[in-house]
Amino acid sequence: MSKYKKILIFVVTCIAVGYLSGMVTRSAVITWFPTLVKPSFNPPSWVFAPVWSMLYIMMGIAAGLVWSRIDFQREAVRKALLFFVIQLVLNALWSLLFFGLHNPLLALIEIVLLWLMIYETYVKFGKIDKIAGYLFIPYLFWVSFATVLNASIWWLNR
Repeated sequence: MSKYKKILIFVVTCIAVGYLSGMVTRSAVITWFPTLVKPSFNPPSWVFAPVWSMLYIMMGIAAGLVWSRIDFQREAVRKALLFFVIQLVLNALWSLLFFGLHNPLLALIEIVLLWLMIYETYVKFGKIDKIAGYLFIPYLFWVSFATVLNASIWWLNR
C-alpha cells in the first residue's frame, strides 16, 4: 500500500473519531455547557470545530507517515501506532466524560493521562519520522491549553 493511502486511512479514521466525539458534545454544548461558569480565557464555541478538525488531520498525516516506515522499523512503528491508538481512544473518551457525563473532574483526570499518551506518541513518532513528530506539537499545545481550561472550569463550578 502506498504512503498516501496509509495517510488517507489514518486521516479518515481521525476525522471519524472527531465526528463521533462531536456527536457526544453537540447537545451538551447547547444545553449544559452554557450553564457553567467559565474562565475569561475560554474561547468562543465556534473555535473548537476548526481547531480540532486541523488537529485530527495533522494526527492522521503523522500516523500515516509512521505507518509508511513499517518495512524499515517494524517494532518501533508497531509500538508507536499502539500509543497513537491509545491516545486517540482517550481523546474520544474525554468528550464522553466531560460533555456526555457532565463530569469535569473525571475529564480532568483523564485529560492528564491523555496528555501523557500524546507526549509519548510524539516522542515515538519523532524517532521514526521527524515530520510526524513535528505534526504532534500543535496537538500537545492545544491539549495543554485544554487541560488548563478543563481544570479552571472544574474549579469554578465545584
